[in-house]
Amino acid sequence: MFFGSKSAISTDEGKIDEVLSRGVDEVLPNKDELKKLLLSGRELRIKLGVDATGENLHIGHSVPLLKLRDFQELGHKVVFIVGDFTALIGDTSDKESERPMLLPEETEKNIRTWKSQVGKILDLSKAEFRKNSEWLGKLTYEEVGEHANLFSVADFIARDNIKRRLEAGKRVSLREVLYPLMQGYDSVAVKADVEIGGSDQRFNLLAGRTLQEHFGQKPQHIVTFELMTDAAGKKISKTGAATVNFNDTQDDMFGKVMSVPDELLERYFVSMTRVPINSVKELLAGHPKEAKLALAAELVRMYHNDGAAEKAKENFESIFSKGEVPEDVEVCEIKTGESLADVLVRCGSVSSKSEFRRLLDGGAIKIAGTDEKVTDPNSTESGTILRIGKHRFVKIVK
Repeated sequence: MFFGSKSAISTDEGKIDEVLSRGVDEVLPNKDELKKLLLSGRELRIKLGVDATGENLHIGHSVPLLKLRDFQELGHKVVFIVGDFTALIGDTSDKESERPMLLPEETEKNIRTWKSQVGKILDLSKAEFRKNSEWLGKLTYEEVGEHANLFSVADFIARDNIKRRLEAGKRVSLREVLYPLMQGYDSVAVKADVEIGGSDQRFNLLAGRTLQEHFGQKPQHIVTFELMTDAAGKKISKTGAATVNFNDTQDDMFGKVMSVPDELLERYFVSMTRVPINSVKELLAGHPKEAKLALAAELVRMYHNDGAAEKAKENFESIFSKGEVPEDVEVCEIKTGESLADVLVRCGSVSSKSEFRRLLDGGAIKIAGTDEKVTDPNSTESGTILRIGKHRFVKIVK
């Protein structure tokens, strides 16, 4: 954990300016109005909601969470909302197809470790940790109709991704129309003064203002940030072997960060760390590898500790400079009847069988410490240590 212990409201103009600019895409209705409110010294309620669609939080989630922490360090009350109810419906703000509905037991399974993961960034002793089933699960059909009356179907289908889906003849379910109402009502339920979200959430965030005004509350301010993407421009997701999760081991985290494309380094430093901007500029002015090593060490330090960062760096350099195998290799036990693909997917070493096949065909699965490529998808010899891609290692045992 790396948060401070301040509780008094800070009106330091320089700090406020940085909170409203670092990694920020847009402030609504305008930045000057929110800055004035922050300078007033009044404690504000800062809201962020994250749907419970997966068990692991990843560094894409760290962008809004770090912004929450920034507000928390100014002395404001942060409200982290677990979208256990909204996850049942599914948000399609950044999707080109309909999201499947989840079952309640799935969302409950997903959030079992969320509190400890969020606590790696936020001081939860000074925050509200809420589930939106608390209020959404109690709404009547009459109340939902009241909320829906504030919006038109034309408002919804004018959104770019929905428009593209309709033009392509893809299905858009009526439940998807309800999602912005639910996210907006979250703001009413917690009396949010400010809501944080990605630029893809703009419509949903503005729905909160509309609903708050309907219920006699002052409409919330909105702070959005650009979506974090990979080199191909795809939004960082909960799945994929290259996704850096808060709960990754120090070596996995370090290795994954070292595979971040050079052109994304600045965005990662600015949005996913709080390394001073002047220091970031100095690092980026040097060799990209040194900047990447610094980024990897900083992220491991944030989610583990200083010692883990140093050890991960040593391990990485040993593996890539000397061709050594890491000391703490993940051990994965093969169950009866499993293929190599089965065991690697189950243990999380690869994200799917299709990724396994792609890596196998590309010669990216090797016997660790050698150049010998694995070619047999059913090869499961006990005691073998495999190197998968550049930085994943796993020991297969029976």
